[in-house]
Amino acid sequence: MPSPVSCRGERQPPREEATHVSESFEFDAPDHFTTGAVGPAGQRVFYLQARQARRLLTLKCEKEQVRALADYLAGFLARLPAAAAEAPGDSALIEPVEAIWTIGALGAGYDQDAGRVVLEARELTEEDSEEEPAVARLHITRAQAAVFVERVRALVQAGRPICPACHQPKDPDGHVCPRGNGHVVRPRA
Repeated sequence: MPSPVSCRGERQPPREEATHVSESFEFDAPDHFTTGAVGPAGQRVFYLQARQARRLLTLKCEKEQVRALADYLAGFLARLPAAAAEAPGDSALIEPVEAIWTIGALGAGYDQDAGRVVLEARELTEEDSEEEPAVARLHITRAQAAVFVERVRALVQAGRPICPACHQPKDPDGHVCPRGNGHVVRPRA
């Protein structure tokens, strides 16, 4: 399998002779970075998306993954000095929304020399797979990270309401709350 290709079209040296499940990506300065969801509340599919040099990367993920990443980034950004304000671009998903692969793990770090947040997404693979998961590394600005945090908060808020008793999402047709002793709580008309 060929080694990963950077957005500049440069081949990166192979690490070890490992078989990768899918293609890996390294975006050192994406001009677009966002998250979004497609579908009705309760059935939404979440995506992480980046674009650099007209190359679009869309990865499927879980709501809890983007929520956890946003929470981490919010705390992390609060500890850094204020960044130069950038005019935020459009934070909507770019069509077509077609995931290249599904995220299994997300991590974040900070490149102090470049002043960028580095996100690393690893592909979800089968537990007993001997293949190396694909990796996507996105070097985003602090302003992009801040816009991402606000976008995630809005997406999560737009989801299903949370039951105050059990803290689980409520379905529009009613909610079987474990604290309600198995009784279905129906929404009032």
